[in-house]
Amino acid sequence: MKRRGKIISSLLLLFILAVGALFFWTYRELHTQITHERAETYIEIPRGLSPSQIINRLASEGVIRHEWPLLAYIKWKGVGSRLKAGEYRFPSPISPLEVLKKLEEGEQSLNRFTVIEGWSRWEIAAAMARVPELKLESPDAALPFMDDASLISDFDTVATNLEGYLFPDTYNFPPDSTPASVVAVMVKRFRQQWKPEWTEKARALSMTPRQIVTIASIIETESKLKDERPVVASVIYNRLKKGMPLGVDSTVIYAAKLAGKWKNDGKVYKSDLERDSPYNTRLHTGLPPGPIASPGLNSIEAALNPASTDYLYYVREPSRNDGAHNFYSNDADFQRGVQALRDWERTRDAQTTSNSNVISSNSNQ
Repeated sequence: MKRRGKIISSLLLLFILAVGALFFWTYRELHTQITHERAETYIEIPRGLSPSQIINRLASEGVIRHEWPLLAYIKWKGVGSRLKAGEYRFPSPISPLEVLKKLEEGEQSLNRFTVIEGWSRWEIAAAMARVPELKLESPDAALPFMDDASLISDFDTVATNLEGYLFPDTYNFPPDSTPASVVAVMVKRFRQQWKPEWTEKARALSMTPRQIVTIASIIETESKLKDERPVVASVIYNRLKKGMPLGVDSTVIYAAKLAGKWKNDGKVYKSDLERDSPYNTRLHTGLPPGPIASPGLNSIEAALNPASTDYLYYVREPSRNDGAHNFYSNDADFQRGVQALRDWERTRDAQTTSNSNVISSNSNQ
């Protein structure tokens, strides 16, 4: 009988110790902050999710390690009905109880702002001006925030503005955001996307990171097709090696924008071609002084990995409507391609302005 009593006492002691250890572990788990990789992004919690579905989503995002301690706490406290839908940004590190507090308090509704690949800072400024919460009277009011080159000065020591470094993406920001904070987030996103090995790759190409971004911005504005971009890159590199002007119309357009003379009608005029600007690659050899737009990752990768070709020219393929180009290695073939494009344009629109005044912006010369 005594032996049986000792066994029961031992089992009871083990049970008490196990329960105590479990409570201690749970307490520590709920209060311990963990690091995660989603601190800079917003996580959406849709309406209608149960507490277990919400916690499961946060666990899958890596914001919490274990689901059941927090679920048990929620059930014990009876706070499941207090969890609010919304778009949340959880700082890192953060504890499960801190996560729960945010879910109970709710998060302000977010505004979405999208920067399209190939936009220059003027297009970005116009988009920012359309966001009421940023309280910008006009696009011009946004431009000074994009002149703060200190945000990129360690990466690009000669930058005078943030052209090329306002990374194209969709951003979520709270209503109390400022133009300066939105611009800073765009630059931060560029830094996050730029891989350290790309700097070494640029050096192997005898280029600086700024020059790579400049080439990428030209590629972005010239080519819509991912598979075509390395070929466009090869044309740029081949022309640079031969000391030929790049002859890229998108740089001519950028020069017109800088001068406040761009008509924004999709056409490059004779006056644009004759404008004396270092960005006018019809007149000047070498790369323009800096980026002309915000390139996406595909264009940056194309600038770092140009195709191996002997092409020096390209012209838009008139039979396709996807922005594809034909590529040429000599001027004679190129001129035939230009003529084919012009013939197609005449057929399409008999009212096209005389070629002596307007030159198509779909070829490099």
